[in-house]
Amino acid sequence: MQVNIKQQARGTTIFFVAFALALFLPAGTLTWTPGWIFIGMFFGFYIAVTLWLFKHNPGLMQERMRLSAPNQQGWDKALFTLMIIFPFAWMIFMSFDAVRFHWSSVPAWLQTAGAVILLCSFYLLFLTFRENSYLSPVVRIQDDRGQVVVSTGLYHYVRHPMYMAITIFMVGASLLLGSLYGAFLGMIYVAILARRAVLEERTLQSELSGYSTYMAEVKYRIIPYIW
Repeated sequence: MQVNIKQQARGTTIFFVAFALALFLPAGTLTWTPGWIFIGMFFGFYIAVTLWLFKHNPGLMQERMRLSAPNQQGWDKALFTLMIIFPFAWMIFMSFDAVRFHWSSVPAWLQTAGAVILLCSFYLLFLTFRENSYLSPVVRIQDDRGQVVVSTGLYHYVRHPMYMAITIFMVGASLLLGSLYGAFLGMIYVAILARRAVLEERTLQSELSGYSTYMAEVKYRIIPYIW
């Protein structure tokens, strides 16, 4: 499958600008070191994964550029829109909290721990991308790509390792940026992911051969030994 490089570059640039504005406009300053560290870490990982996909799995790279699909469920269209908007609102809130109004305080050692947690989430995300060639951003059965059940790697332990990694990401990013309240707000996003996981599994059970058997074998959705 051929990847549209110009489209990918344009999308990455727009994403970066929106990301930076959501962080630094509410902060009211560009001299926010944790903000720059966060952007550097996030986009360093984003670009590295994009290049990896371009070389090793261009089909998944093309699929990841999808924002909608003809066979996308109606509930997923609503949740997907919310999942795009919420992270920007979350970053705006953390900028207000950590820089402009100082509603909460995070010590330097905990911000450092946040950076380490963030790196762990990136590693888990990479393992998920490497294992699952059908990791579409929208919920759809990819008959056009010959989708099958993936049960290896992290999928041997949880059914939604990407959501697990995002949960860890929300905590790590909040601590690194110095917003304790941001970590609590991030749990709302995790709740949205959890709801989507339940609805997604209903679709997979009914439309993807072998998924019911997989669910019986792997008990946990997002958090091992908990849920």
